[in-house]
Amino acid sequence: MAENLTKWDPENEEFWETTGKHIAQRNLWISIPCLLCGFAVWIYWGIITVQMLNLGYPFSQSELFTLTAIAGLSGATLRIPSTFFIRLAGGRNTIFLTTALLIVPAAGTGFALLNPDTPLWTYQLLALLSGFGGGNFASSMSNISFFYPKRMQGLSLGLNAGLGNFGVTSMQVLIPLIMTAGIFGGGSMILETTSGTLIGKIPAGSEAWIHNAGFIWVVFLVPISIAAWVGMNNILDEHVSPGVRGALPAFAKILGMLAIGLMTASAGMWLMLPAASGGSGLEISKWIILPVVITVTVLLLKLIPGEVKSNLKRQYKIFDSKHTWAMTVIYTMTFGSFIGYSAAFPLAIKVIFGFSHVVGADGVMTHGTVNPNGPSALMFAWMGPFIGALIRPVGGWIADRMGGAKVTQMISVVMVASALGVAYFMKQAYASATPEDYFVPFFILFLVLFTATGIGNGSTFRTIAMVFDKEQAGPVLGWTSAVAAYGAFIIPKVFGEQIQATTPEYALYGFAVFYGLCIIINWWFYLRPNAYVKNP
Repeated sequence: MAENLTKWDPENEEFWETTGKHIAQRNLWISIPCLLCGFAVWIYWGIITVQMLNLGYPFSQSELFTLTAIAGLSGATLRIPSTFFIRLAGGRNTIFLTTALLIVPAAGTGFALLNPDTPLWTYQLLALLSGFGGGNFASSMSNISFFYPKRMQGLSLGLNAGLGNFGVTSMQVLIPLIMTAGIFGGGSMILETTSGTLIGKIPAGSEAWIHNAGFIWVVFLVPISIAAWVGMNNILDEHVSPGVRGALPAFAKILGMLAIGLMTASAGMWLMLPAASGGSGLEISKWIILPVVITVTVLLLKLIPGEVKSNLKRQYKIFDSKHTWAMTVIYTMTFGSFIGYSAAFPLAIKVIFGFSHVVGADGVMTHGTVNPNGPSALMFAWMGPFIGALIRPVGGWIADRMGGAKVTQMISVVMVASALGVAYFMKQAYASATPEDYFVPFFILFLVLFTATGIGNGSTFRTIAMVFDKEQAGPVLGWTSAVAAYGAFIIPKVFGEQIQATTPEYALYGFAVFYGLCIIINWWFYLRPNAYVKNP
């Protein structure tokens, strides 16, 4: 088992070259697969729900959209407590436990999918627990930020986040393939409509083992969790985790704080959902509920007595800085878009291009006729997250040389233009009896959008690392990623609402306006003459 580190100074060149580099690299390369599996389990509902439609599970499109939304809301909310885990519990303790917890929703999803009559509330509970994977990003990024010197923050954090984000792509490639074989036993089901994998379509009438989508991650999570426990380190220096005394007390702190996040996320979702989908029926606006969930979570964490309270009070100083709030908005543009589009992209392709949109004799357009020429969502959806994750370390590397704010500004302009282009072709497709005619430009522009989000993710890491000191940079990374992760809830929710209203293009118009706001904020804080910090 790796030892605790009582002296850690990566800014010292001699220490870094003789001791620090090897230890930092070992922790990074164990952290990456842990984060990859976290992303996979968090976001896999976007693929699973498509296959549930293909197999004829007894749920409506809007009910299935709630699963991606619940997982998104849970994962984002759990990032708030996860932001502070490293100081309270230590890096090794945190990464091991939060990775091992993913076995619960992964195995549960596999067992639930074995029975087509499993009720909706079971899937909603599993989607809530899948949020463990979303929350892990905040603690993982905070942890790795302490291991590397500032001059390498863009690349090291970009590698951790970018390769970790490959969990989305890995899931979108692996799950459709693994569902074609009965490797975990259990009965197969028959496809009612055409499905697919990255290598081609699978015709209706074929067998599918959808439960493999959950069980396959248990196979990876067990050895990866063991590797985290054996190979990672706790840094016990004053600026990282000075109060860590043992694993069991650390685990208790983590579990208690995660319970608070699950509670507030559950309450928020219940207040938003209609009664038919297991909610309160109040259907309170998400724009009201989300700030309330975030605020209540932060306040409840602050009420925890003893050492946790005193440590949180120290870390909550990040909220006194205007740069925390500016970077929260900017990072939401990049990562929030990446993770939100990753969650919504497969089902959006299925709903917009997988059905013909025809005007009946009564003059009313209907959207329920299966389009035999529609593209397979499972064949194409993986490409966007793949490009966004692959380019992320490159964005950090470029920002280390050009400055983070300058790179962020350039990709923001690209995101505005791409979003407007996607909106145009989405509108044309959703009003056409042959929507496949518009798929190629829609798809290419979406790939450009994913590319821009990936580069921007890397550049914002650089900015945060340069603006904040070594104690605050980790918590700020966690906090900004927590708020940004609500994109995994907001974007599928907005897509679902606008598709139901037959105006899906409005979703992209709204996102484009938000990107324009981020251009102004980034320029004001970091690029204008007399900026607070010039192009950090």
